[in-house]
Amino acid sequence: MGLRDAVRRAGVSRPGVLLVGWPGSTAIRLAAEAELRRLAWRVVDGPAAAGLLVVAGSPESVDTAWLDALRRPMPAPRVVVTLRRPADTRDELAAAAALLAGGGEELESTEERGAASEAHPSTATPHHGHEPEGNQAHEAHDSPDGHDAPESRAGHRDGHAEEQDHGIRSGHAEQDTGSHGGHDMGSHSGHDMGGHAGHDMGETTVAGLPMAERADDRDGLRLDLLHVPLGPALNDWPYGLILRVSLQGDVMQDADVEYVRMQSDRYPFWSEPWLRAAHGDQVTRDCAARRRCGAHLDSLGRLLAVVGWGDFAARARRLRDDVLAGVPAERLRPELLRLARRVARSRTLRWLVAGLGPLPADRAHELGVSGPALTADGDAYDRMRVWLEEISRALDAFDDKRHLETDDVKGPRGSVGGTRPPSRALLDALPELLLGAEFAAARVIVASLDPDIDELVAVPAHEVAHG
Repeated sequence: MGLRDAVRRAGVSRPGVLLVGWPGSTAIRLAAEAELRRLAWRVVDGPAAAGLLVVAGSPESVDTAWLDALRRPMPAPRVVVTLRRPADTRDELAAAAALLAGGGEELESTEERGAASEAHPSTATPHHGHEPEGNQAHEAHDSPDGHDAPESRAGHRDGHAEEQDHGIRSGHAEQDTGSHGGHDMGSHSGHDMGGHAGHDMGETTVAGLPMAERADDRDGLRLDLLHVPLGPALNDWPYGLILRVSLQGDVMQDADVEYVRMQSDRYPFWSEPWLRAAHGDQVTRDCAARRRCGAHLDSLGRLLAVVGWGDFAARARRLRDDVLAGVPAERLRPELLRLARRVARSRTLRWLVAGLGPLPADRAHELGVSGPALTADGDAYDRMRVWLEEISRALDAFDDKRHLETDDVKGPRGSVGGTRPPSRALLDALPELLLGAEFAAARVIVASLDPDIDELVAVPAHEVAHG
């Protein structure tokens, strides 16, 4: 039975799908997004609207409490499917559709269904010795046609239609948080999470939600201080990233960055060509150029989705998939350049994101930032412009069969030649970019940096090469 036939038998034309994942599962996520787009299944923003929870990746010995918090609110019939390999995506979704038709149940991967005696993954002890509350709320996701109700940037500007309705999705603190219930988040090095009030679960709570505290703001006034987590299960959000911000009003007074602690035995997907070349593999320039172009289109799609440009985000992601699939350059060039021109020339888009998260080049250099964020020498809009420029330049290297040099280590997010992944420097830069910004701008700033948590959870490259 085909996927569409199975869904038709279930009595729904397009099941609501909540797509979440673990760090290290980028290739699986891309396969799932492409298949869901082909099927025209609805990607929803929260479990209450989902009949199908699709989990990209399945690490062993890691606490999965945040996934449990996503399962509970899902209405029946419901199915939870775990994707372990990109190649399994179509078969797994077909099996999930058949289960929906039969009333729904939890679905393990193909590998687990073939080995019934296999033990379930164990649960790790929480690193901080506490369990954050399982609050699960998501920001609004783009509708399939991309026409979201426009909202003002950070609550102060009236939006105007250009190519479509635009706007950063602003919201209240209780509504913009991502699920992280009970999960061992693991603090990001350099940010001591032990003293972060409001997440040690020692504060006063009502119905499981933290109450605001009182603290001096920067003007010396005593205002409510609310601690709000974002991630790891948000749409258009880096898999595994957790952000904890302290708010007075809608202004961020403090931010701590964490990520899901685990290990991946794969090269980070986006920087794989350069890491392989550095360790003696023969990698063509065409492969590297397509991976760079695909990475920037993926980042661009995330940023455009966050600001409400659903149609253009979908176009960027479709082109990303075509680039990675090896579609010839002469077929891709006209539409890629057209997309880059439309985005770069949009005064509305510039008005929406300009001024958010400024990162001067000298400060970026001090933090160890490299790649587009260093080259941009500016704000979220400048970083996006660098992506567009690199997308256009990468086109010229498509079909170039010469090999990368071993000392070519400039990946999509910066130099991958050292022991410190470029995305670690991006995470180090993030707290000060958020300080003093309005809460509605947080997701735009994160999307404009787009740190790749895959780089942080990957085992050292030499271990991968000899594994």
